[in-house]
Amino acid sequence: MGSLPVVLLIAIFAAAGGVVWVAGIELSKQTNVLDDRLHLGSALGGLILLAVATNLPELAITVSAAASNSIGVAVGNILGGIAIQTVVLVILDVLGTKGSGPLSYRAASLSLVIEAVTVIAVLGAVIAGSQMPDTLIGLRLTPAAVLIAVFWVLGLILVRRSQKSLPWHEQGHAPGGQEKPQGHSKTTAAHQGRKFSTGKSVLIFSVAALATLGAGVVLERSGEAIAGHIGLSGVLFGATFLALATSLPEISTGLASVKQGDYKLAFSDIFGGNAFLPVLFLLAVLISGKPVLPQAKATDIYLTALAILLTLTYLLGILFRPQKKVLGMGIDSLVVLVLYLIGVAGLFAVASTT
Repeated sequence: MGSLPVVLLIAIFAAAGGVVWVAGIELSKQTNVLDDRLHLGSALGGLILLAVATNLPELAITVSAAASNSIGVAVGNILGGIAIQTVVLVILDVLGTKGSGPLSYRAASLSLVIEAVTVIAVLGAVIAGSQMPDTLIGLRLTPAAVLIAVFWVLGLILVRRSQKSLPWHEQGHAPGGQEKPQGHSKTTAAHQGRKFSTGKSVLIFSVAALATLGAGVVLERSGEAIAGHIGLSGVLFGATFLALATSLPEISTGLASVKQGDYKLAFSDIFGGNAFLPVLFLLAVLISGKPVLPQAKATDIYLTALAILLTLTYLLGILFRPQKKVLGMGIDSLVVLVLYLIGVAGLFAVASTT
């Protein structure tokens, strides 16, 4: 695609982003239907499947980048995606909680604290893995990539247990939060989807998944070409524009959740996706046959630290539950937005010195 004019490349990139948006909405709808029909959410395997389904754009980009040996794009998209998907919560706070308290106040529960801790643990393993020697690989696996996957699975188990029972008052649900249980919007969506047979839902899900995978590859290829035309490094492009494009499904589905008062689900989907994204490093290692994390650049470690700071901010917001809104958002969302804007400016400074 590098030979195409930049205007055409931007049009291709925008069109692929549109496909990701539309297909992502259908994926979310049909996932809810299949979850209800097949009871996927009642098992750990179901949670894993749902995490994969909601991150198909990132999955496609990682596979494409690893296969073409564009490791920088894959790493930048994964780590930049975590930071920008956390900022999606700011958008949901502003657009989805009008007339009510801040998003973190309405969503507060100890289960979300466990999810946030899982994200931080996984990102800590990313930083540790980046410092390991690039010769430490066997059977196309590296210790850090495997450890990240283990942390993610353990986190899923703990979250699942916390949703069933916690030895705390009200099982860890804060007073004054959402009235209906977490996930009630999914049940509503599943009932609305009953006009489809299970077979038709599987077909729609499969078509949307294939469209998302194809669009993800086009996003990666056209994005890399655009970055080359405008003189932007693959890491910077992957962490900003590409990460934003692949976060479109999270924005649309998150808005649908908060508008139905399912604030906990909106938070859980973001934290769950962020915990899953680094697991894609394991896939990148298997495909490329090279240790990915030891090749991480200063910008990658910087993005990881930024993602940890943003997650910690919301974790504190969930615990302290500030009720005041500033500029239409909770104080924690405002802090996250400011930190992200400063962080992106700092990212360009870090990139210019490496």
